[in-house]
Amino acid sequence: MVICSGHLLRHPQTDSSAWYLTGSLSLHLGHTHRHTRTHARTHARMRALSGPEGRTGTWSLVAWAWERSLPLQAPGRTQPYSSGLPTCKPFSTAVPFYRRTMAEFSQKRGKQRDEVLGGTVDFLLANARLVLGVGGAAVLGIATLAVKRLIDRATSPRDEDDTKGDSTCLEESWKELSLLKATPRQQPRSPPAALSQPLSLPGPSPAAPEGPTDTGPQMSPPHSSPAPLCLTFQEKLLAFERDHVTIPAAQVALAKQLATDIALELQAYLRNKFPELPFGALVPSGPLYDGLQGGAADRVRLLVPLALEGSLWDLVPGLDTVARDPRCWAVRRTQLEFRPRGSSPWDRFLVGGYLSPRVPLELLRKALVSSVNWPAIGGLLGCLIRPSVASEEPLLEVQHERLELSVAVLLAVTGAAAEDPVLLAWPLEGLAGSLWLQDWYPAEAARLRALDARDAGVRRRLLRLLCGVCRGHPALARLDQCHLSQVVLRLGEAEADWAEAALGQRFLQALEALVHGLERASLPRHFNPAVNLFGGLREEEIDALGFALYSGLRAPESLL
Repeated sequence: MVICSGHLLRHPQTDSSAWYLTGSLSLHLGHTHRHTRTHARTHARMRALSGPEGRTGTWSLVAWAWERSLPLQAPGRTQPYSSGLPTCKPFSTAVPFYRRTMAEFSQKRGKQRDEVLGGTVDFLLANARLVLGVGGAAVLGIATLAVKRLIDRATSPRDEDDTKGDSTCLEESWKELSLLKATPRQQPRSPPAALSQPLSLPGPSPAAPEGPTDTGPQMSPPHSSPAPLCLTFQEKLLAFERDHVTIPAAQVALAKQLATDIALELQAYLRNKFPELPFGALVPSGPLYDGLQGGAADRVRLLVPLALEGSLWDLVPGLDTVARDPRCWAVRRTQLEFRPRGSSPWDRFLVGGYLSPRVPLELLRKALVSSVNWPAIGGLLGCLIRPSVASEEPLLEVQHERLELSVAVLLAVTGAAAEDPVLLAWPLEGLAGSLWLQDWYPAEAARLRALDARDAGVRRRLLRLLCGVCRGHPALARLDQCHLSQVVLRLGEAEADWAEAALGQRFLQALEALVHGLERASLPRHFNPAVNLFGGLREEEIDALGFALYSGLRAPESLL
């Protein structure tokens, strides 16, 4: 039921018996369920009938009330109009419209509450169009209807039919206002199961055919034996050797094959480029060929021997020279009175009567960098070969699809006898720059091989392990194979038990020997104790190495 409160006025600009309403419109929704389905469309009807002047038009409110069959009557008329537009006798002044009382609702909700609520709604609707305009007043009217109906439903009993009608209309109204939004409700999470409890397997799929069920006791599947929780240091050391030290045989064979092919190509180039210089056969060598390389097959030595005449050249120890360097040797030219200068093809490299290593080394470096056609050679061998410019020694960097290899090309002076030293052309500083550096690696490798062959020991395995550990540790990278070989050689000759079961103990002894050597800043070479291999280290480097090794002794597993 809709109650219209206001005044019925005659239109001031026409002589027709037309009436119009002014004032406020109070919309009160009753419980006559034949009107419930039309309340949500009330605002749309009012907006269609409203006039352009910003107020209720002349016939709009009356026509709407008549169409909705609402009782619209004026004083002096006992029955509401039943059809058509009102054409009663005009009044001279504005006559107050009859306000319907709220007696029908007081029995259920209370008269005082309805009057206050009705007055509030009247006030809001009367002034909403002035502030909000037509659209805002329409939204406010619909929202007021919805709130009013919610209050009425909460405070009054209803029968089954009213409940169905109100719920349907209310849902439609809220949907029109976009106020009915389905909010997904989060399901409560079940408490996590204990870690020790087995997870339940998903049930069979409905589409899968059901097989015969066995009602007897089911045997649980056998559990795999758990891995050991604690390993000894010996076991961890062997696992480290297997995973990080041992080189696959295929990789070793490929590296040796590439080194041999490069040696043949370089030897052919030297003979064609310098036919007057007698170079010996280029032979690859190094730890990879002696079973001392650990971690990766990434380095090979390629010796380029100088074929010197034995009667014209003599080797002088470095201590007997002006340089007084025990690491080096001097190659002196002899019999100059009988075989004058120029008799040997190597006389072109003489400096003060001695064969200088700097001149042939520079010649070889220039030839490797600028003269050799390495792209063509690399294309034939299936790899990429580039000479290194930044290294001190002549170095070739080989990149294959399966490995990366560094080939050090070293000029060497070898004696005729096996006990003669092997001298290398190495860039040394000071007075030792005119001397040749003695290469002790062949003698050290042969000694380790002989010791292991005597008692089937693991000295060379220990050296590979130490090289692998130092190679993978940033602070220990300064220790190379030359330093570690001296420690293993001393332990190899001092200790008797070199079985595999004692490998872990020998590893710790090697670390302890290195720590003691760093404390004294001394590591004498095994075959030449006058040479201190720690003599070239700075104090900061010694401190860093000592701290890393001491920490490794306290927790050896941290080095693996």
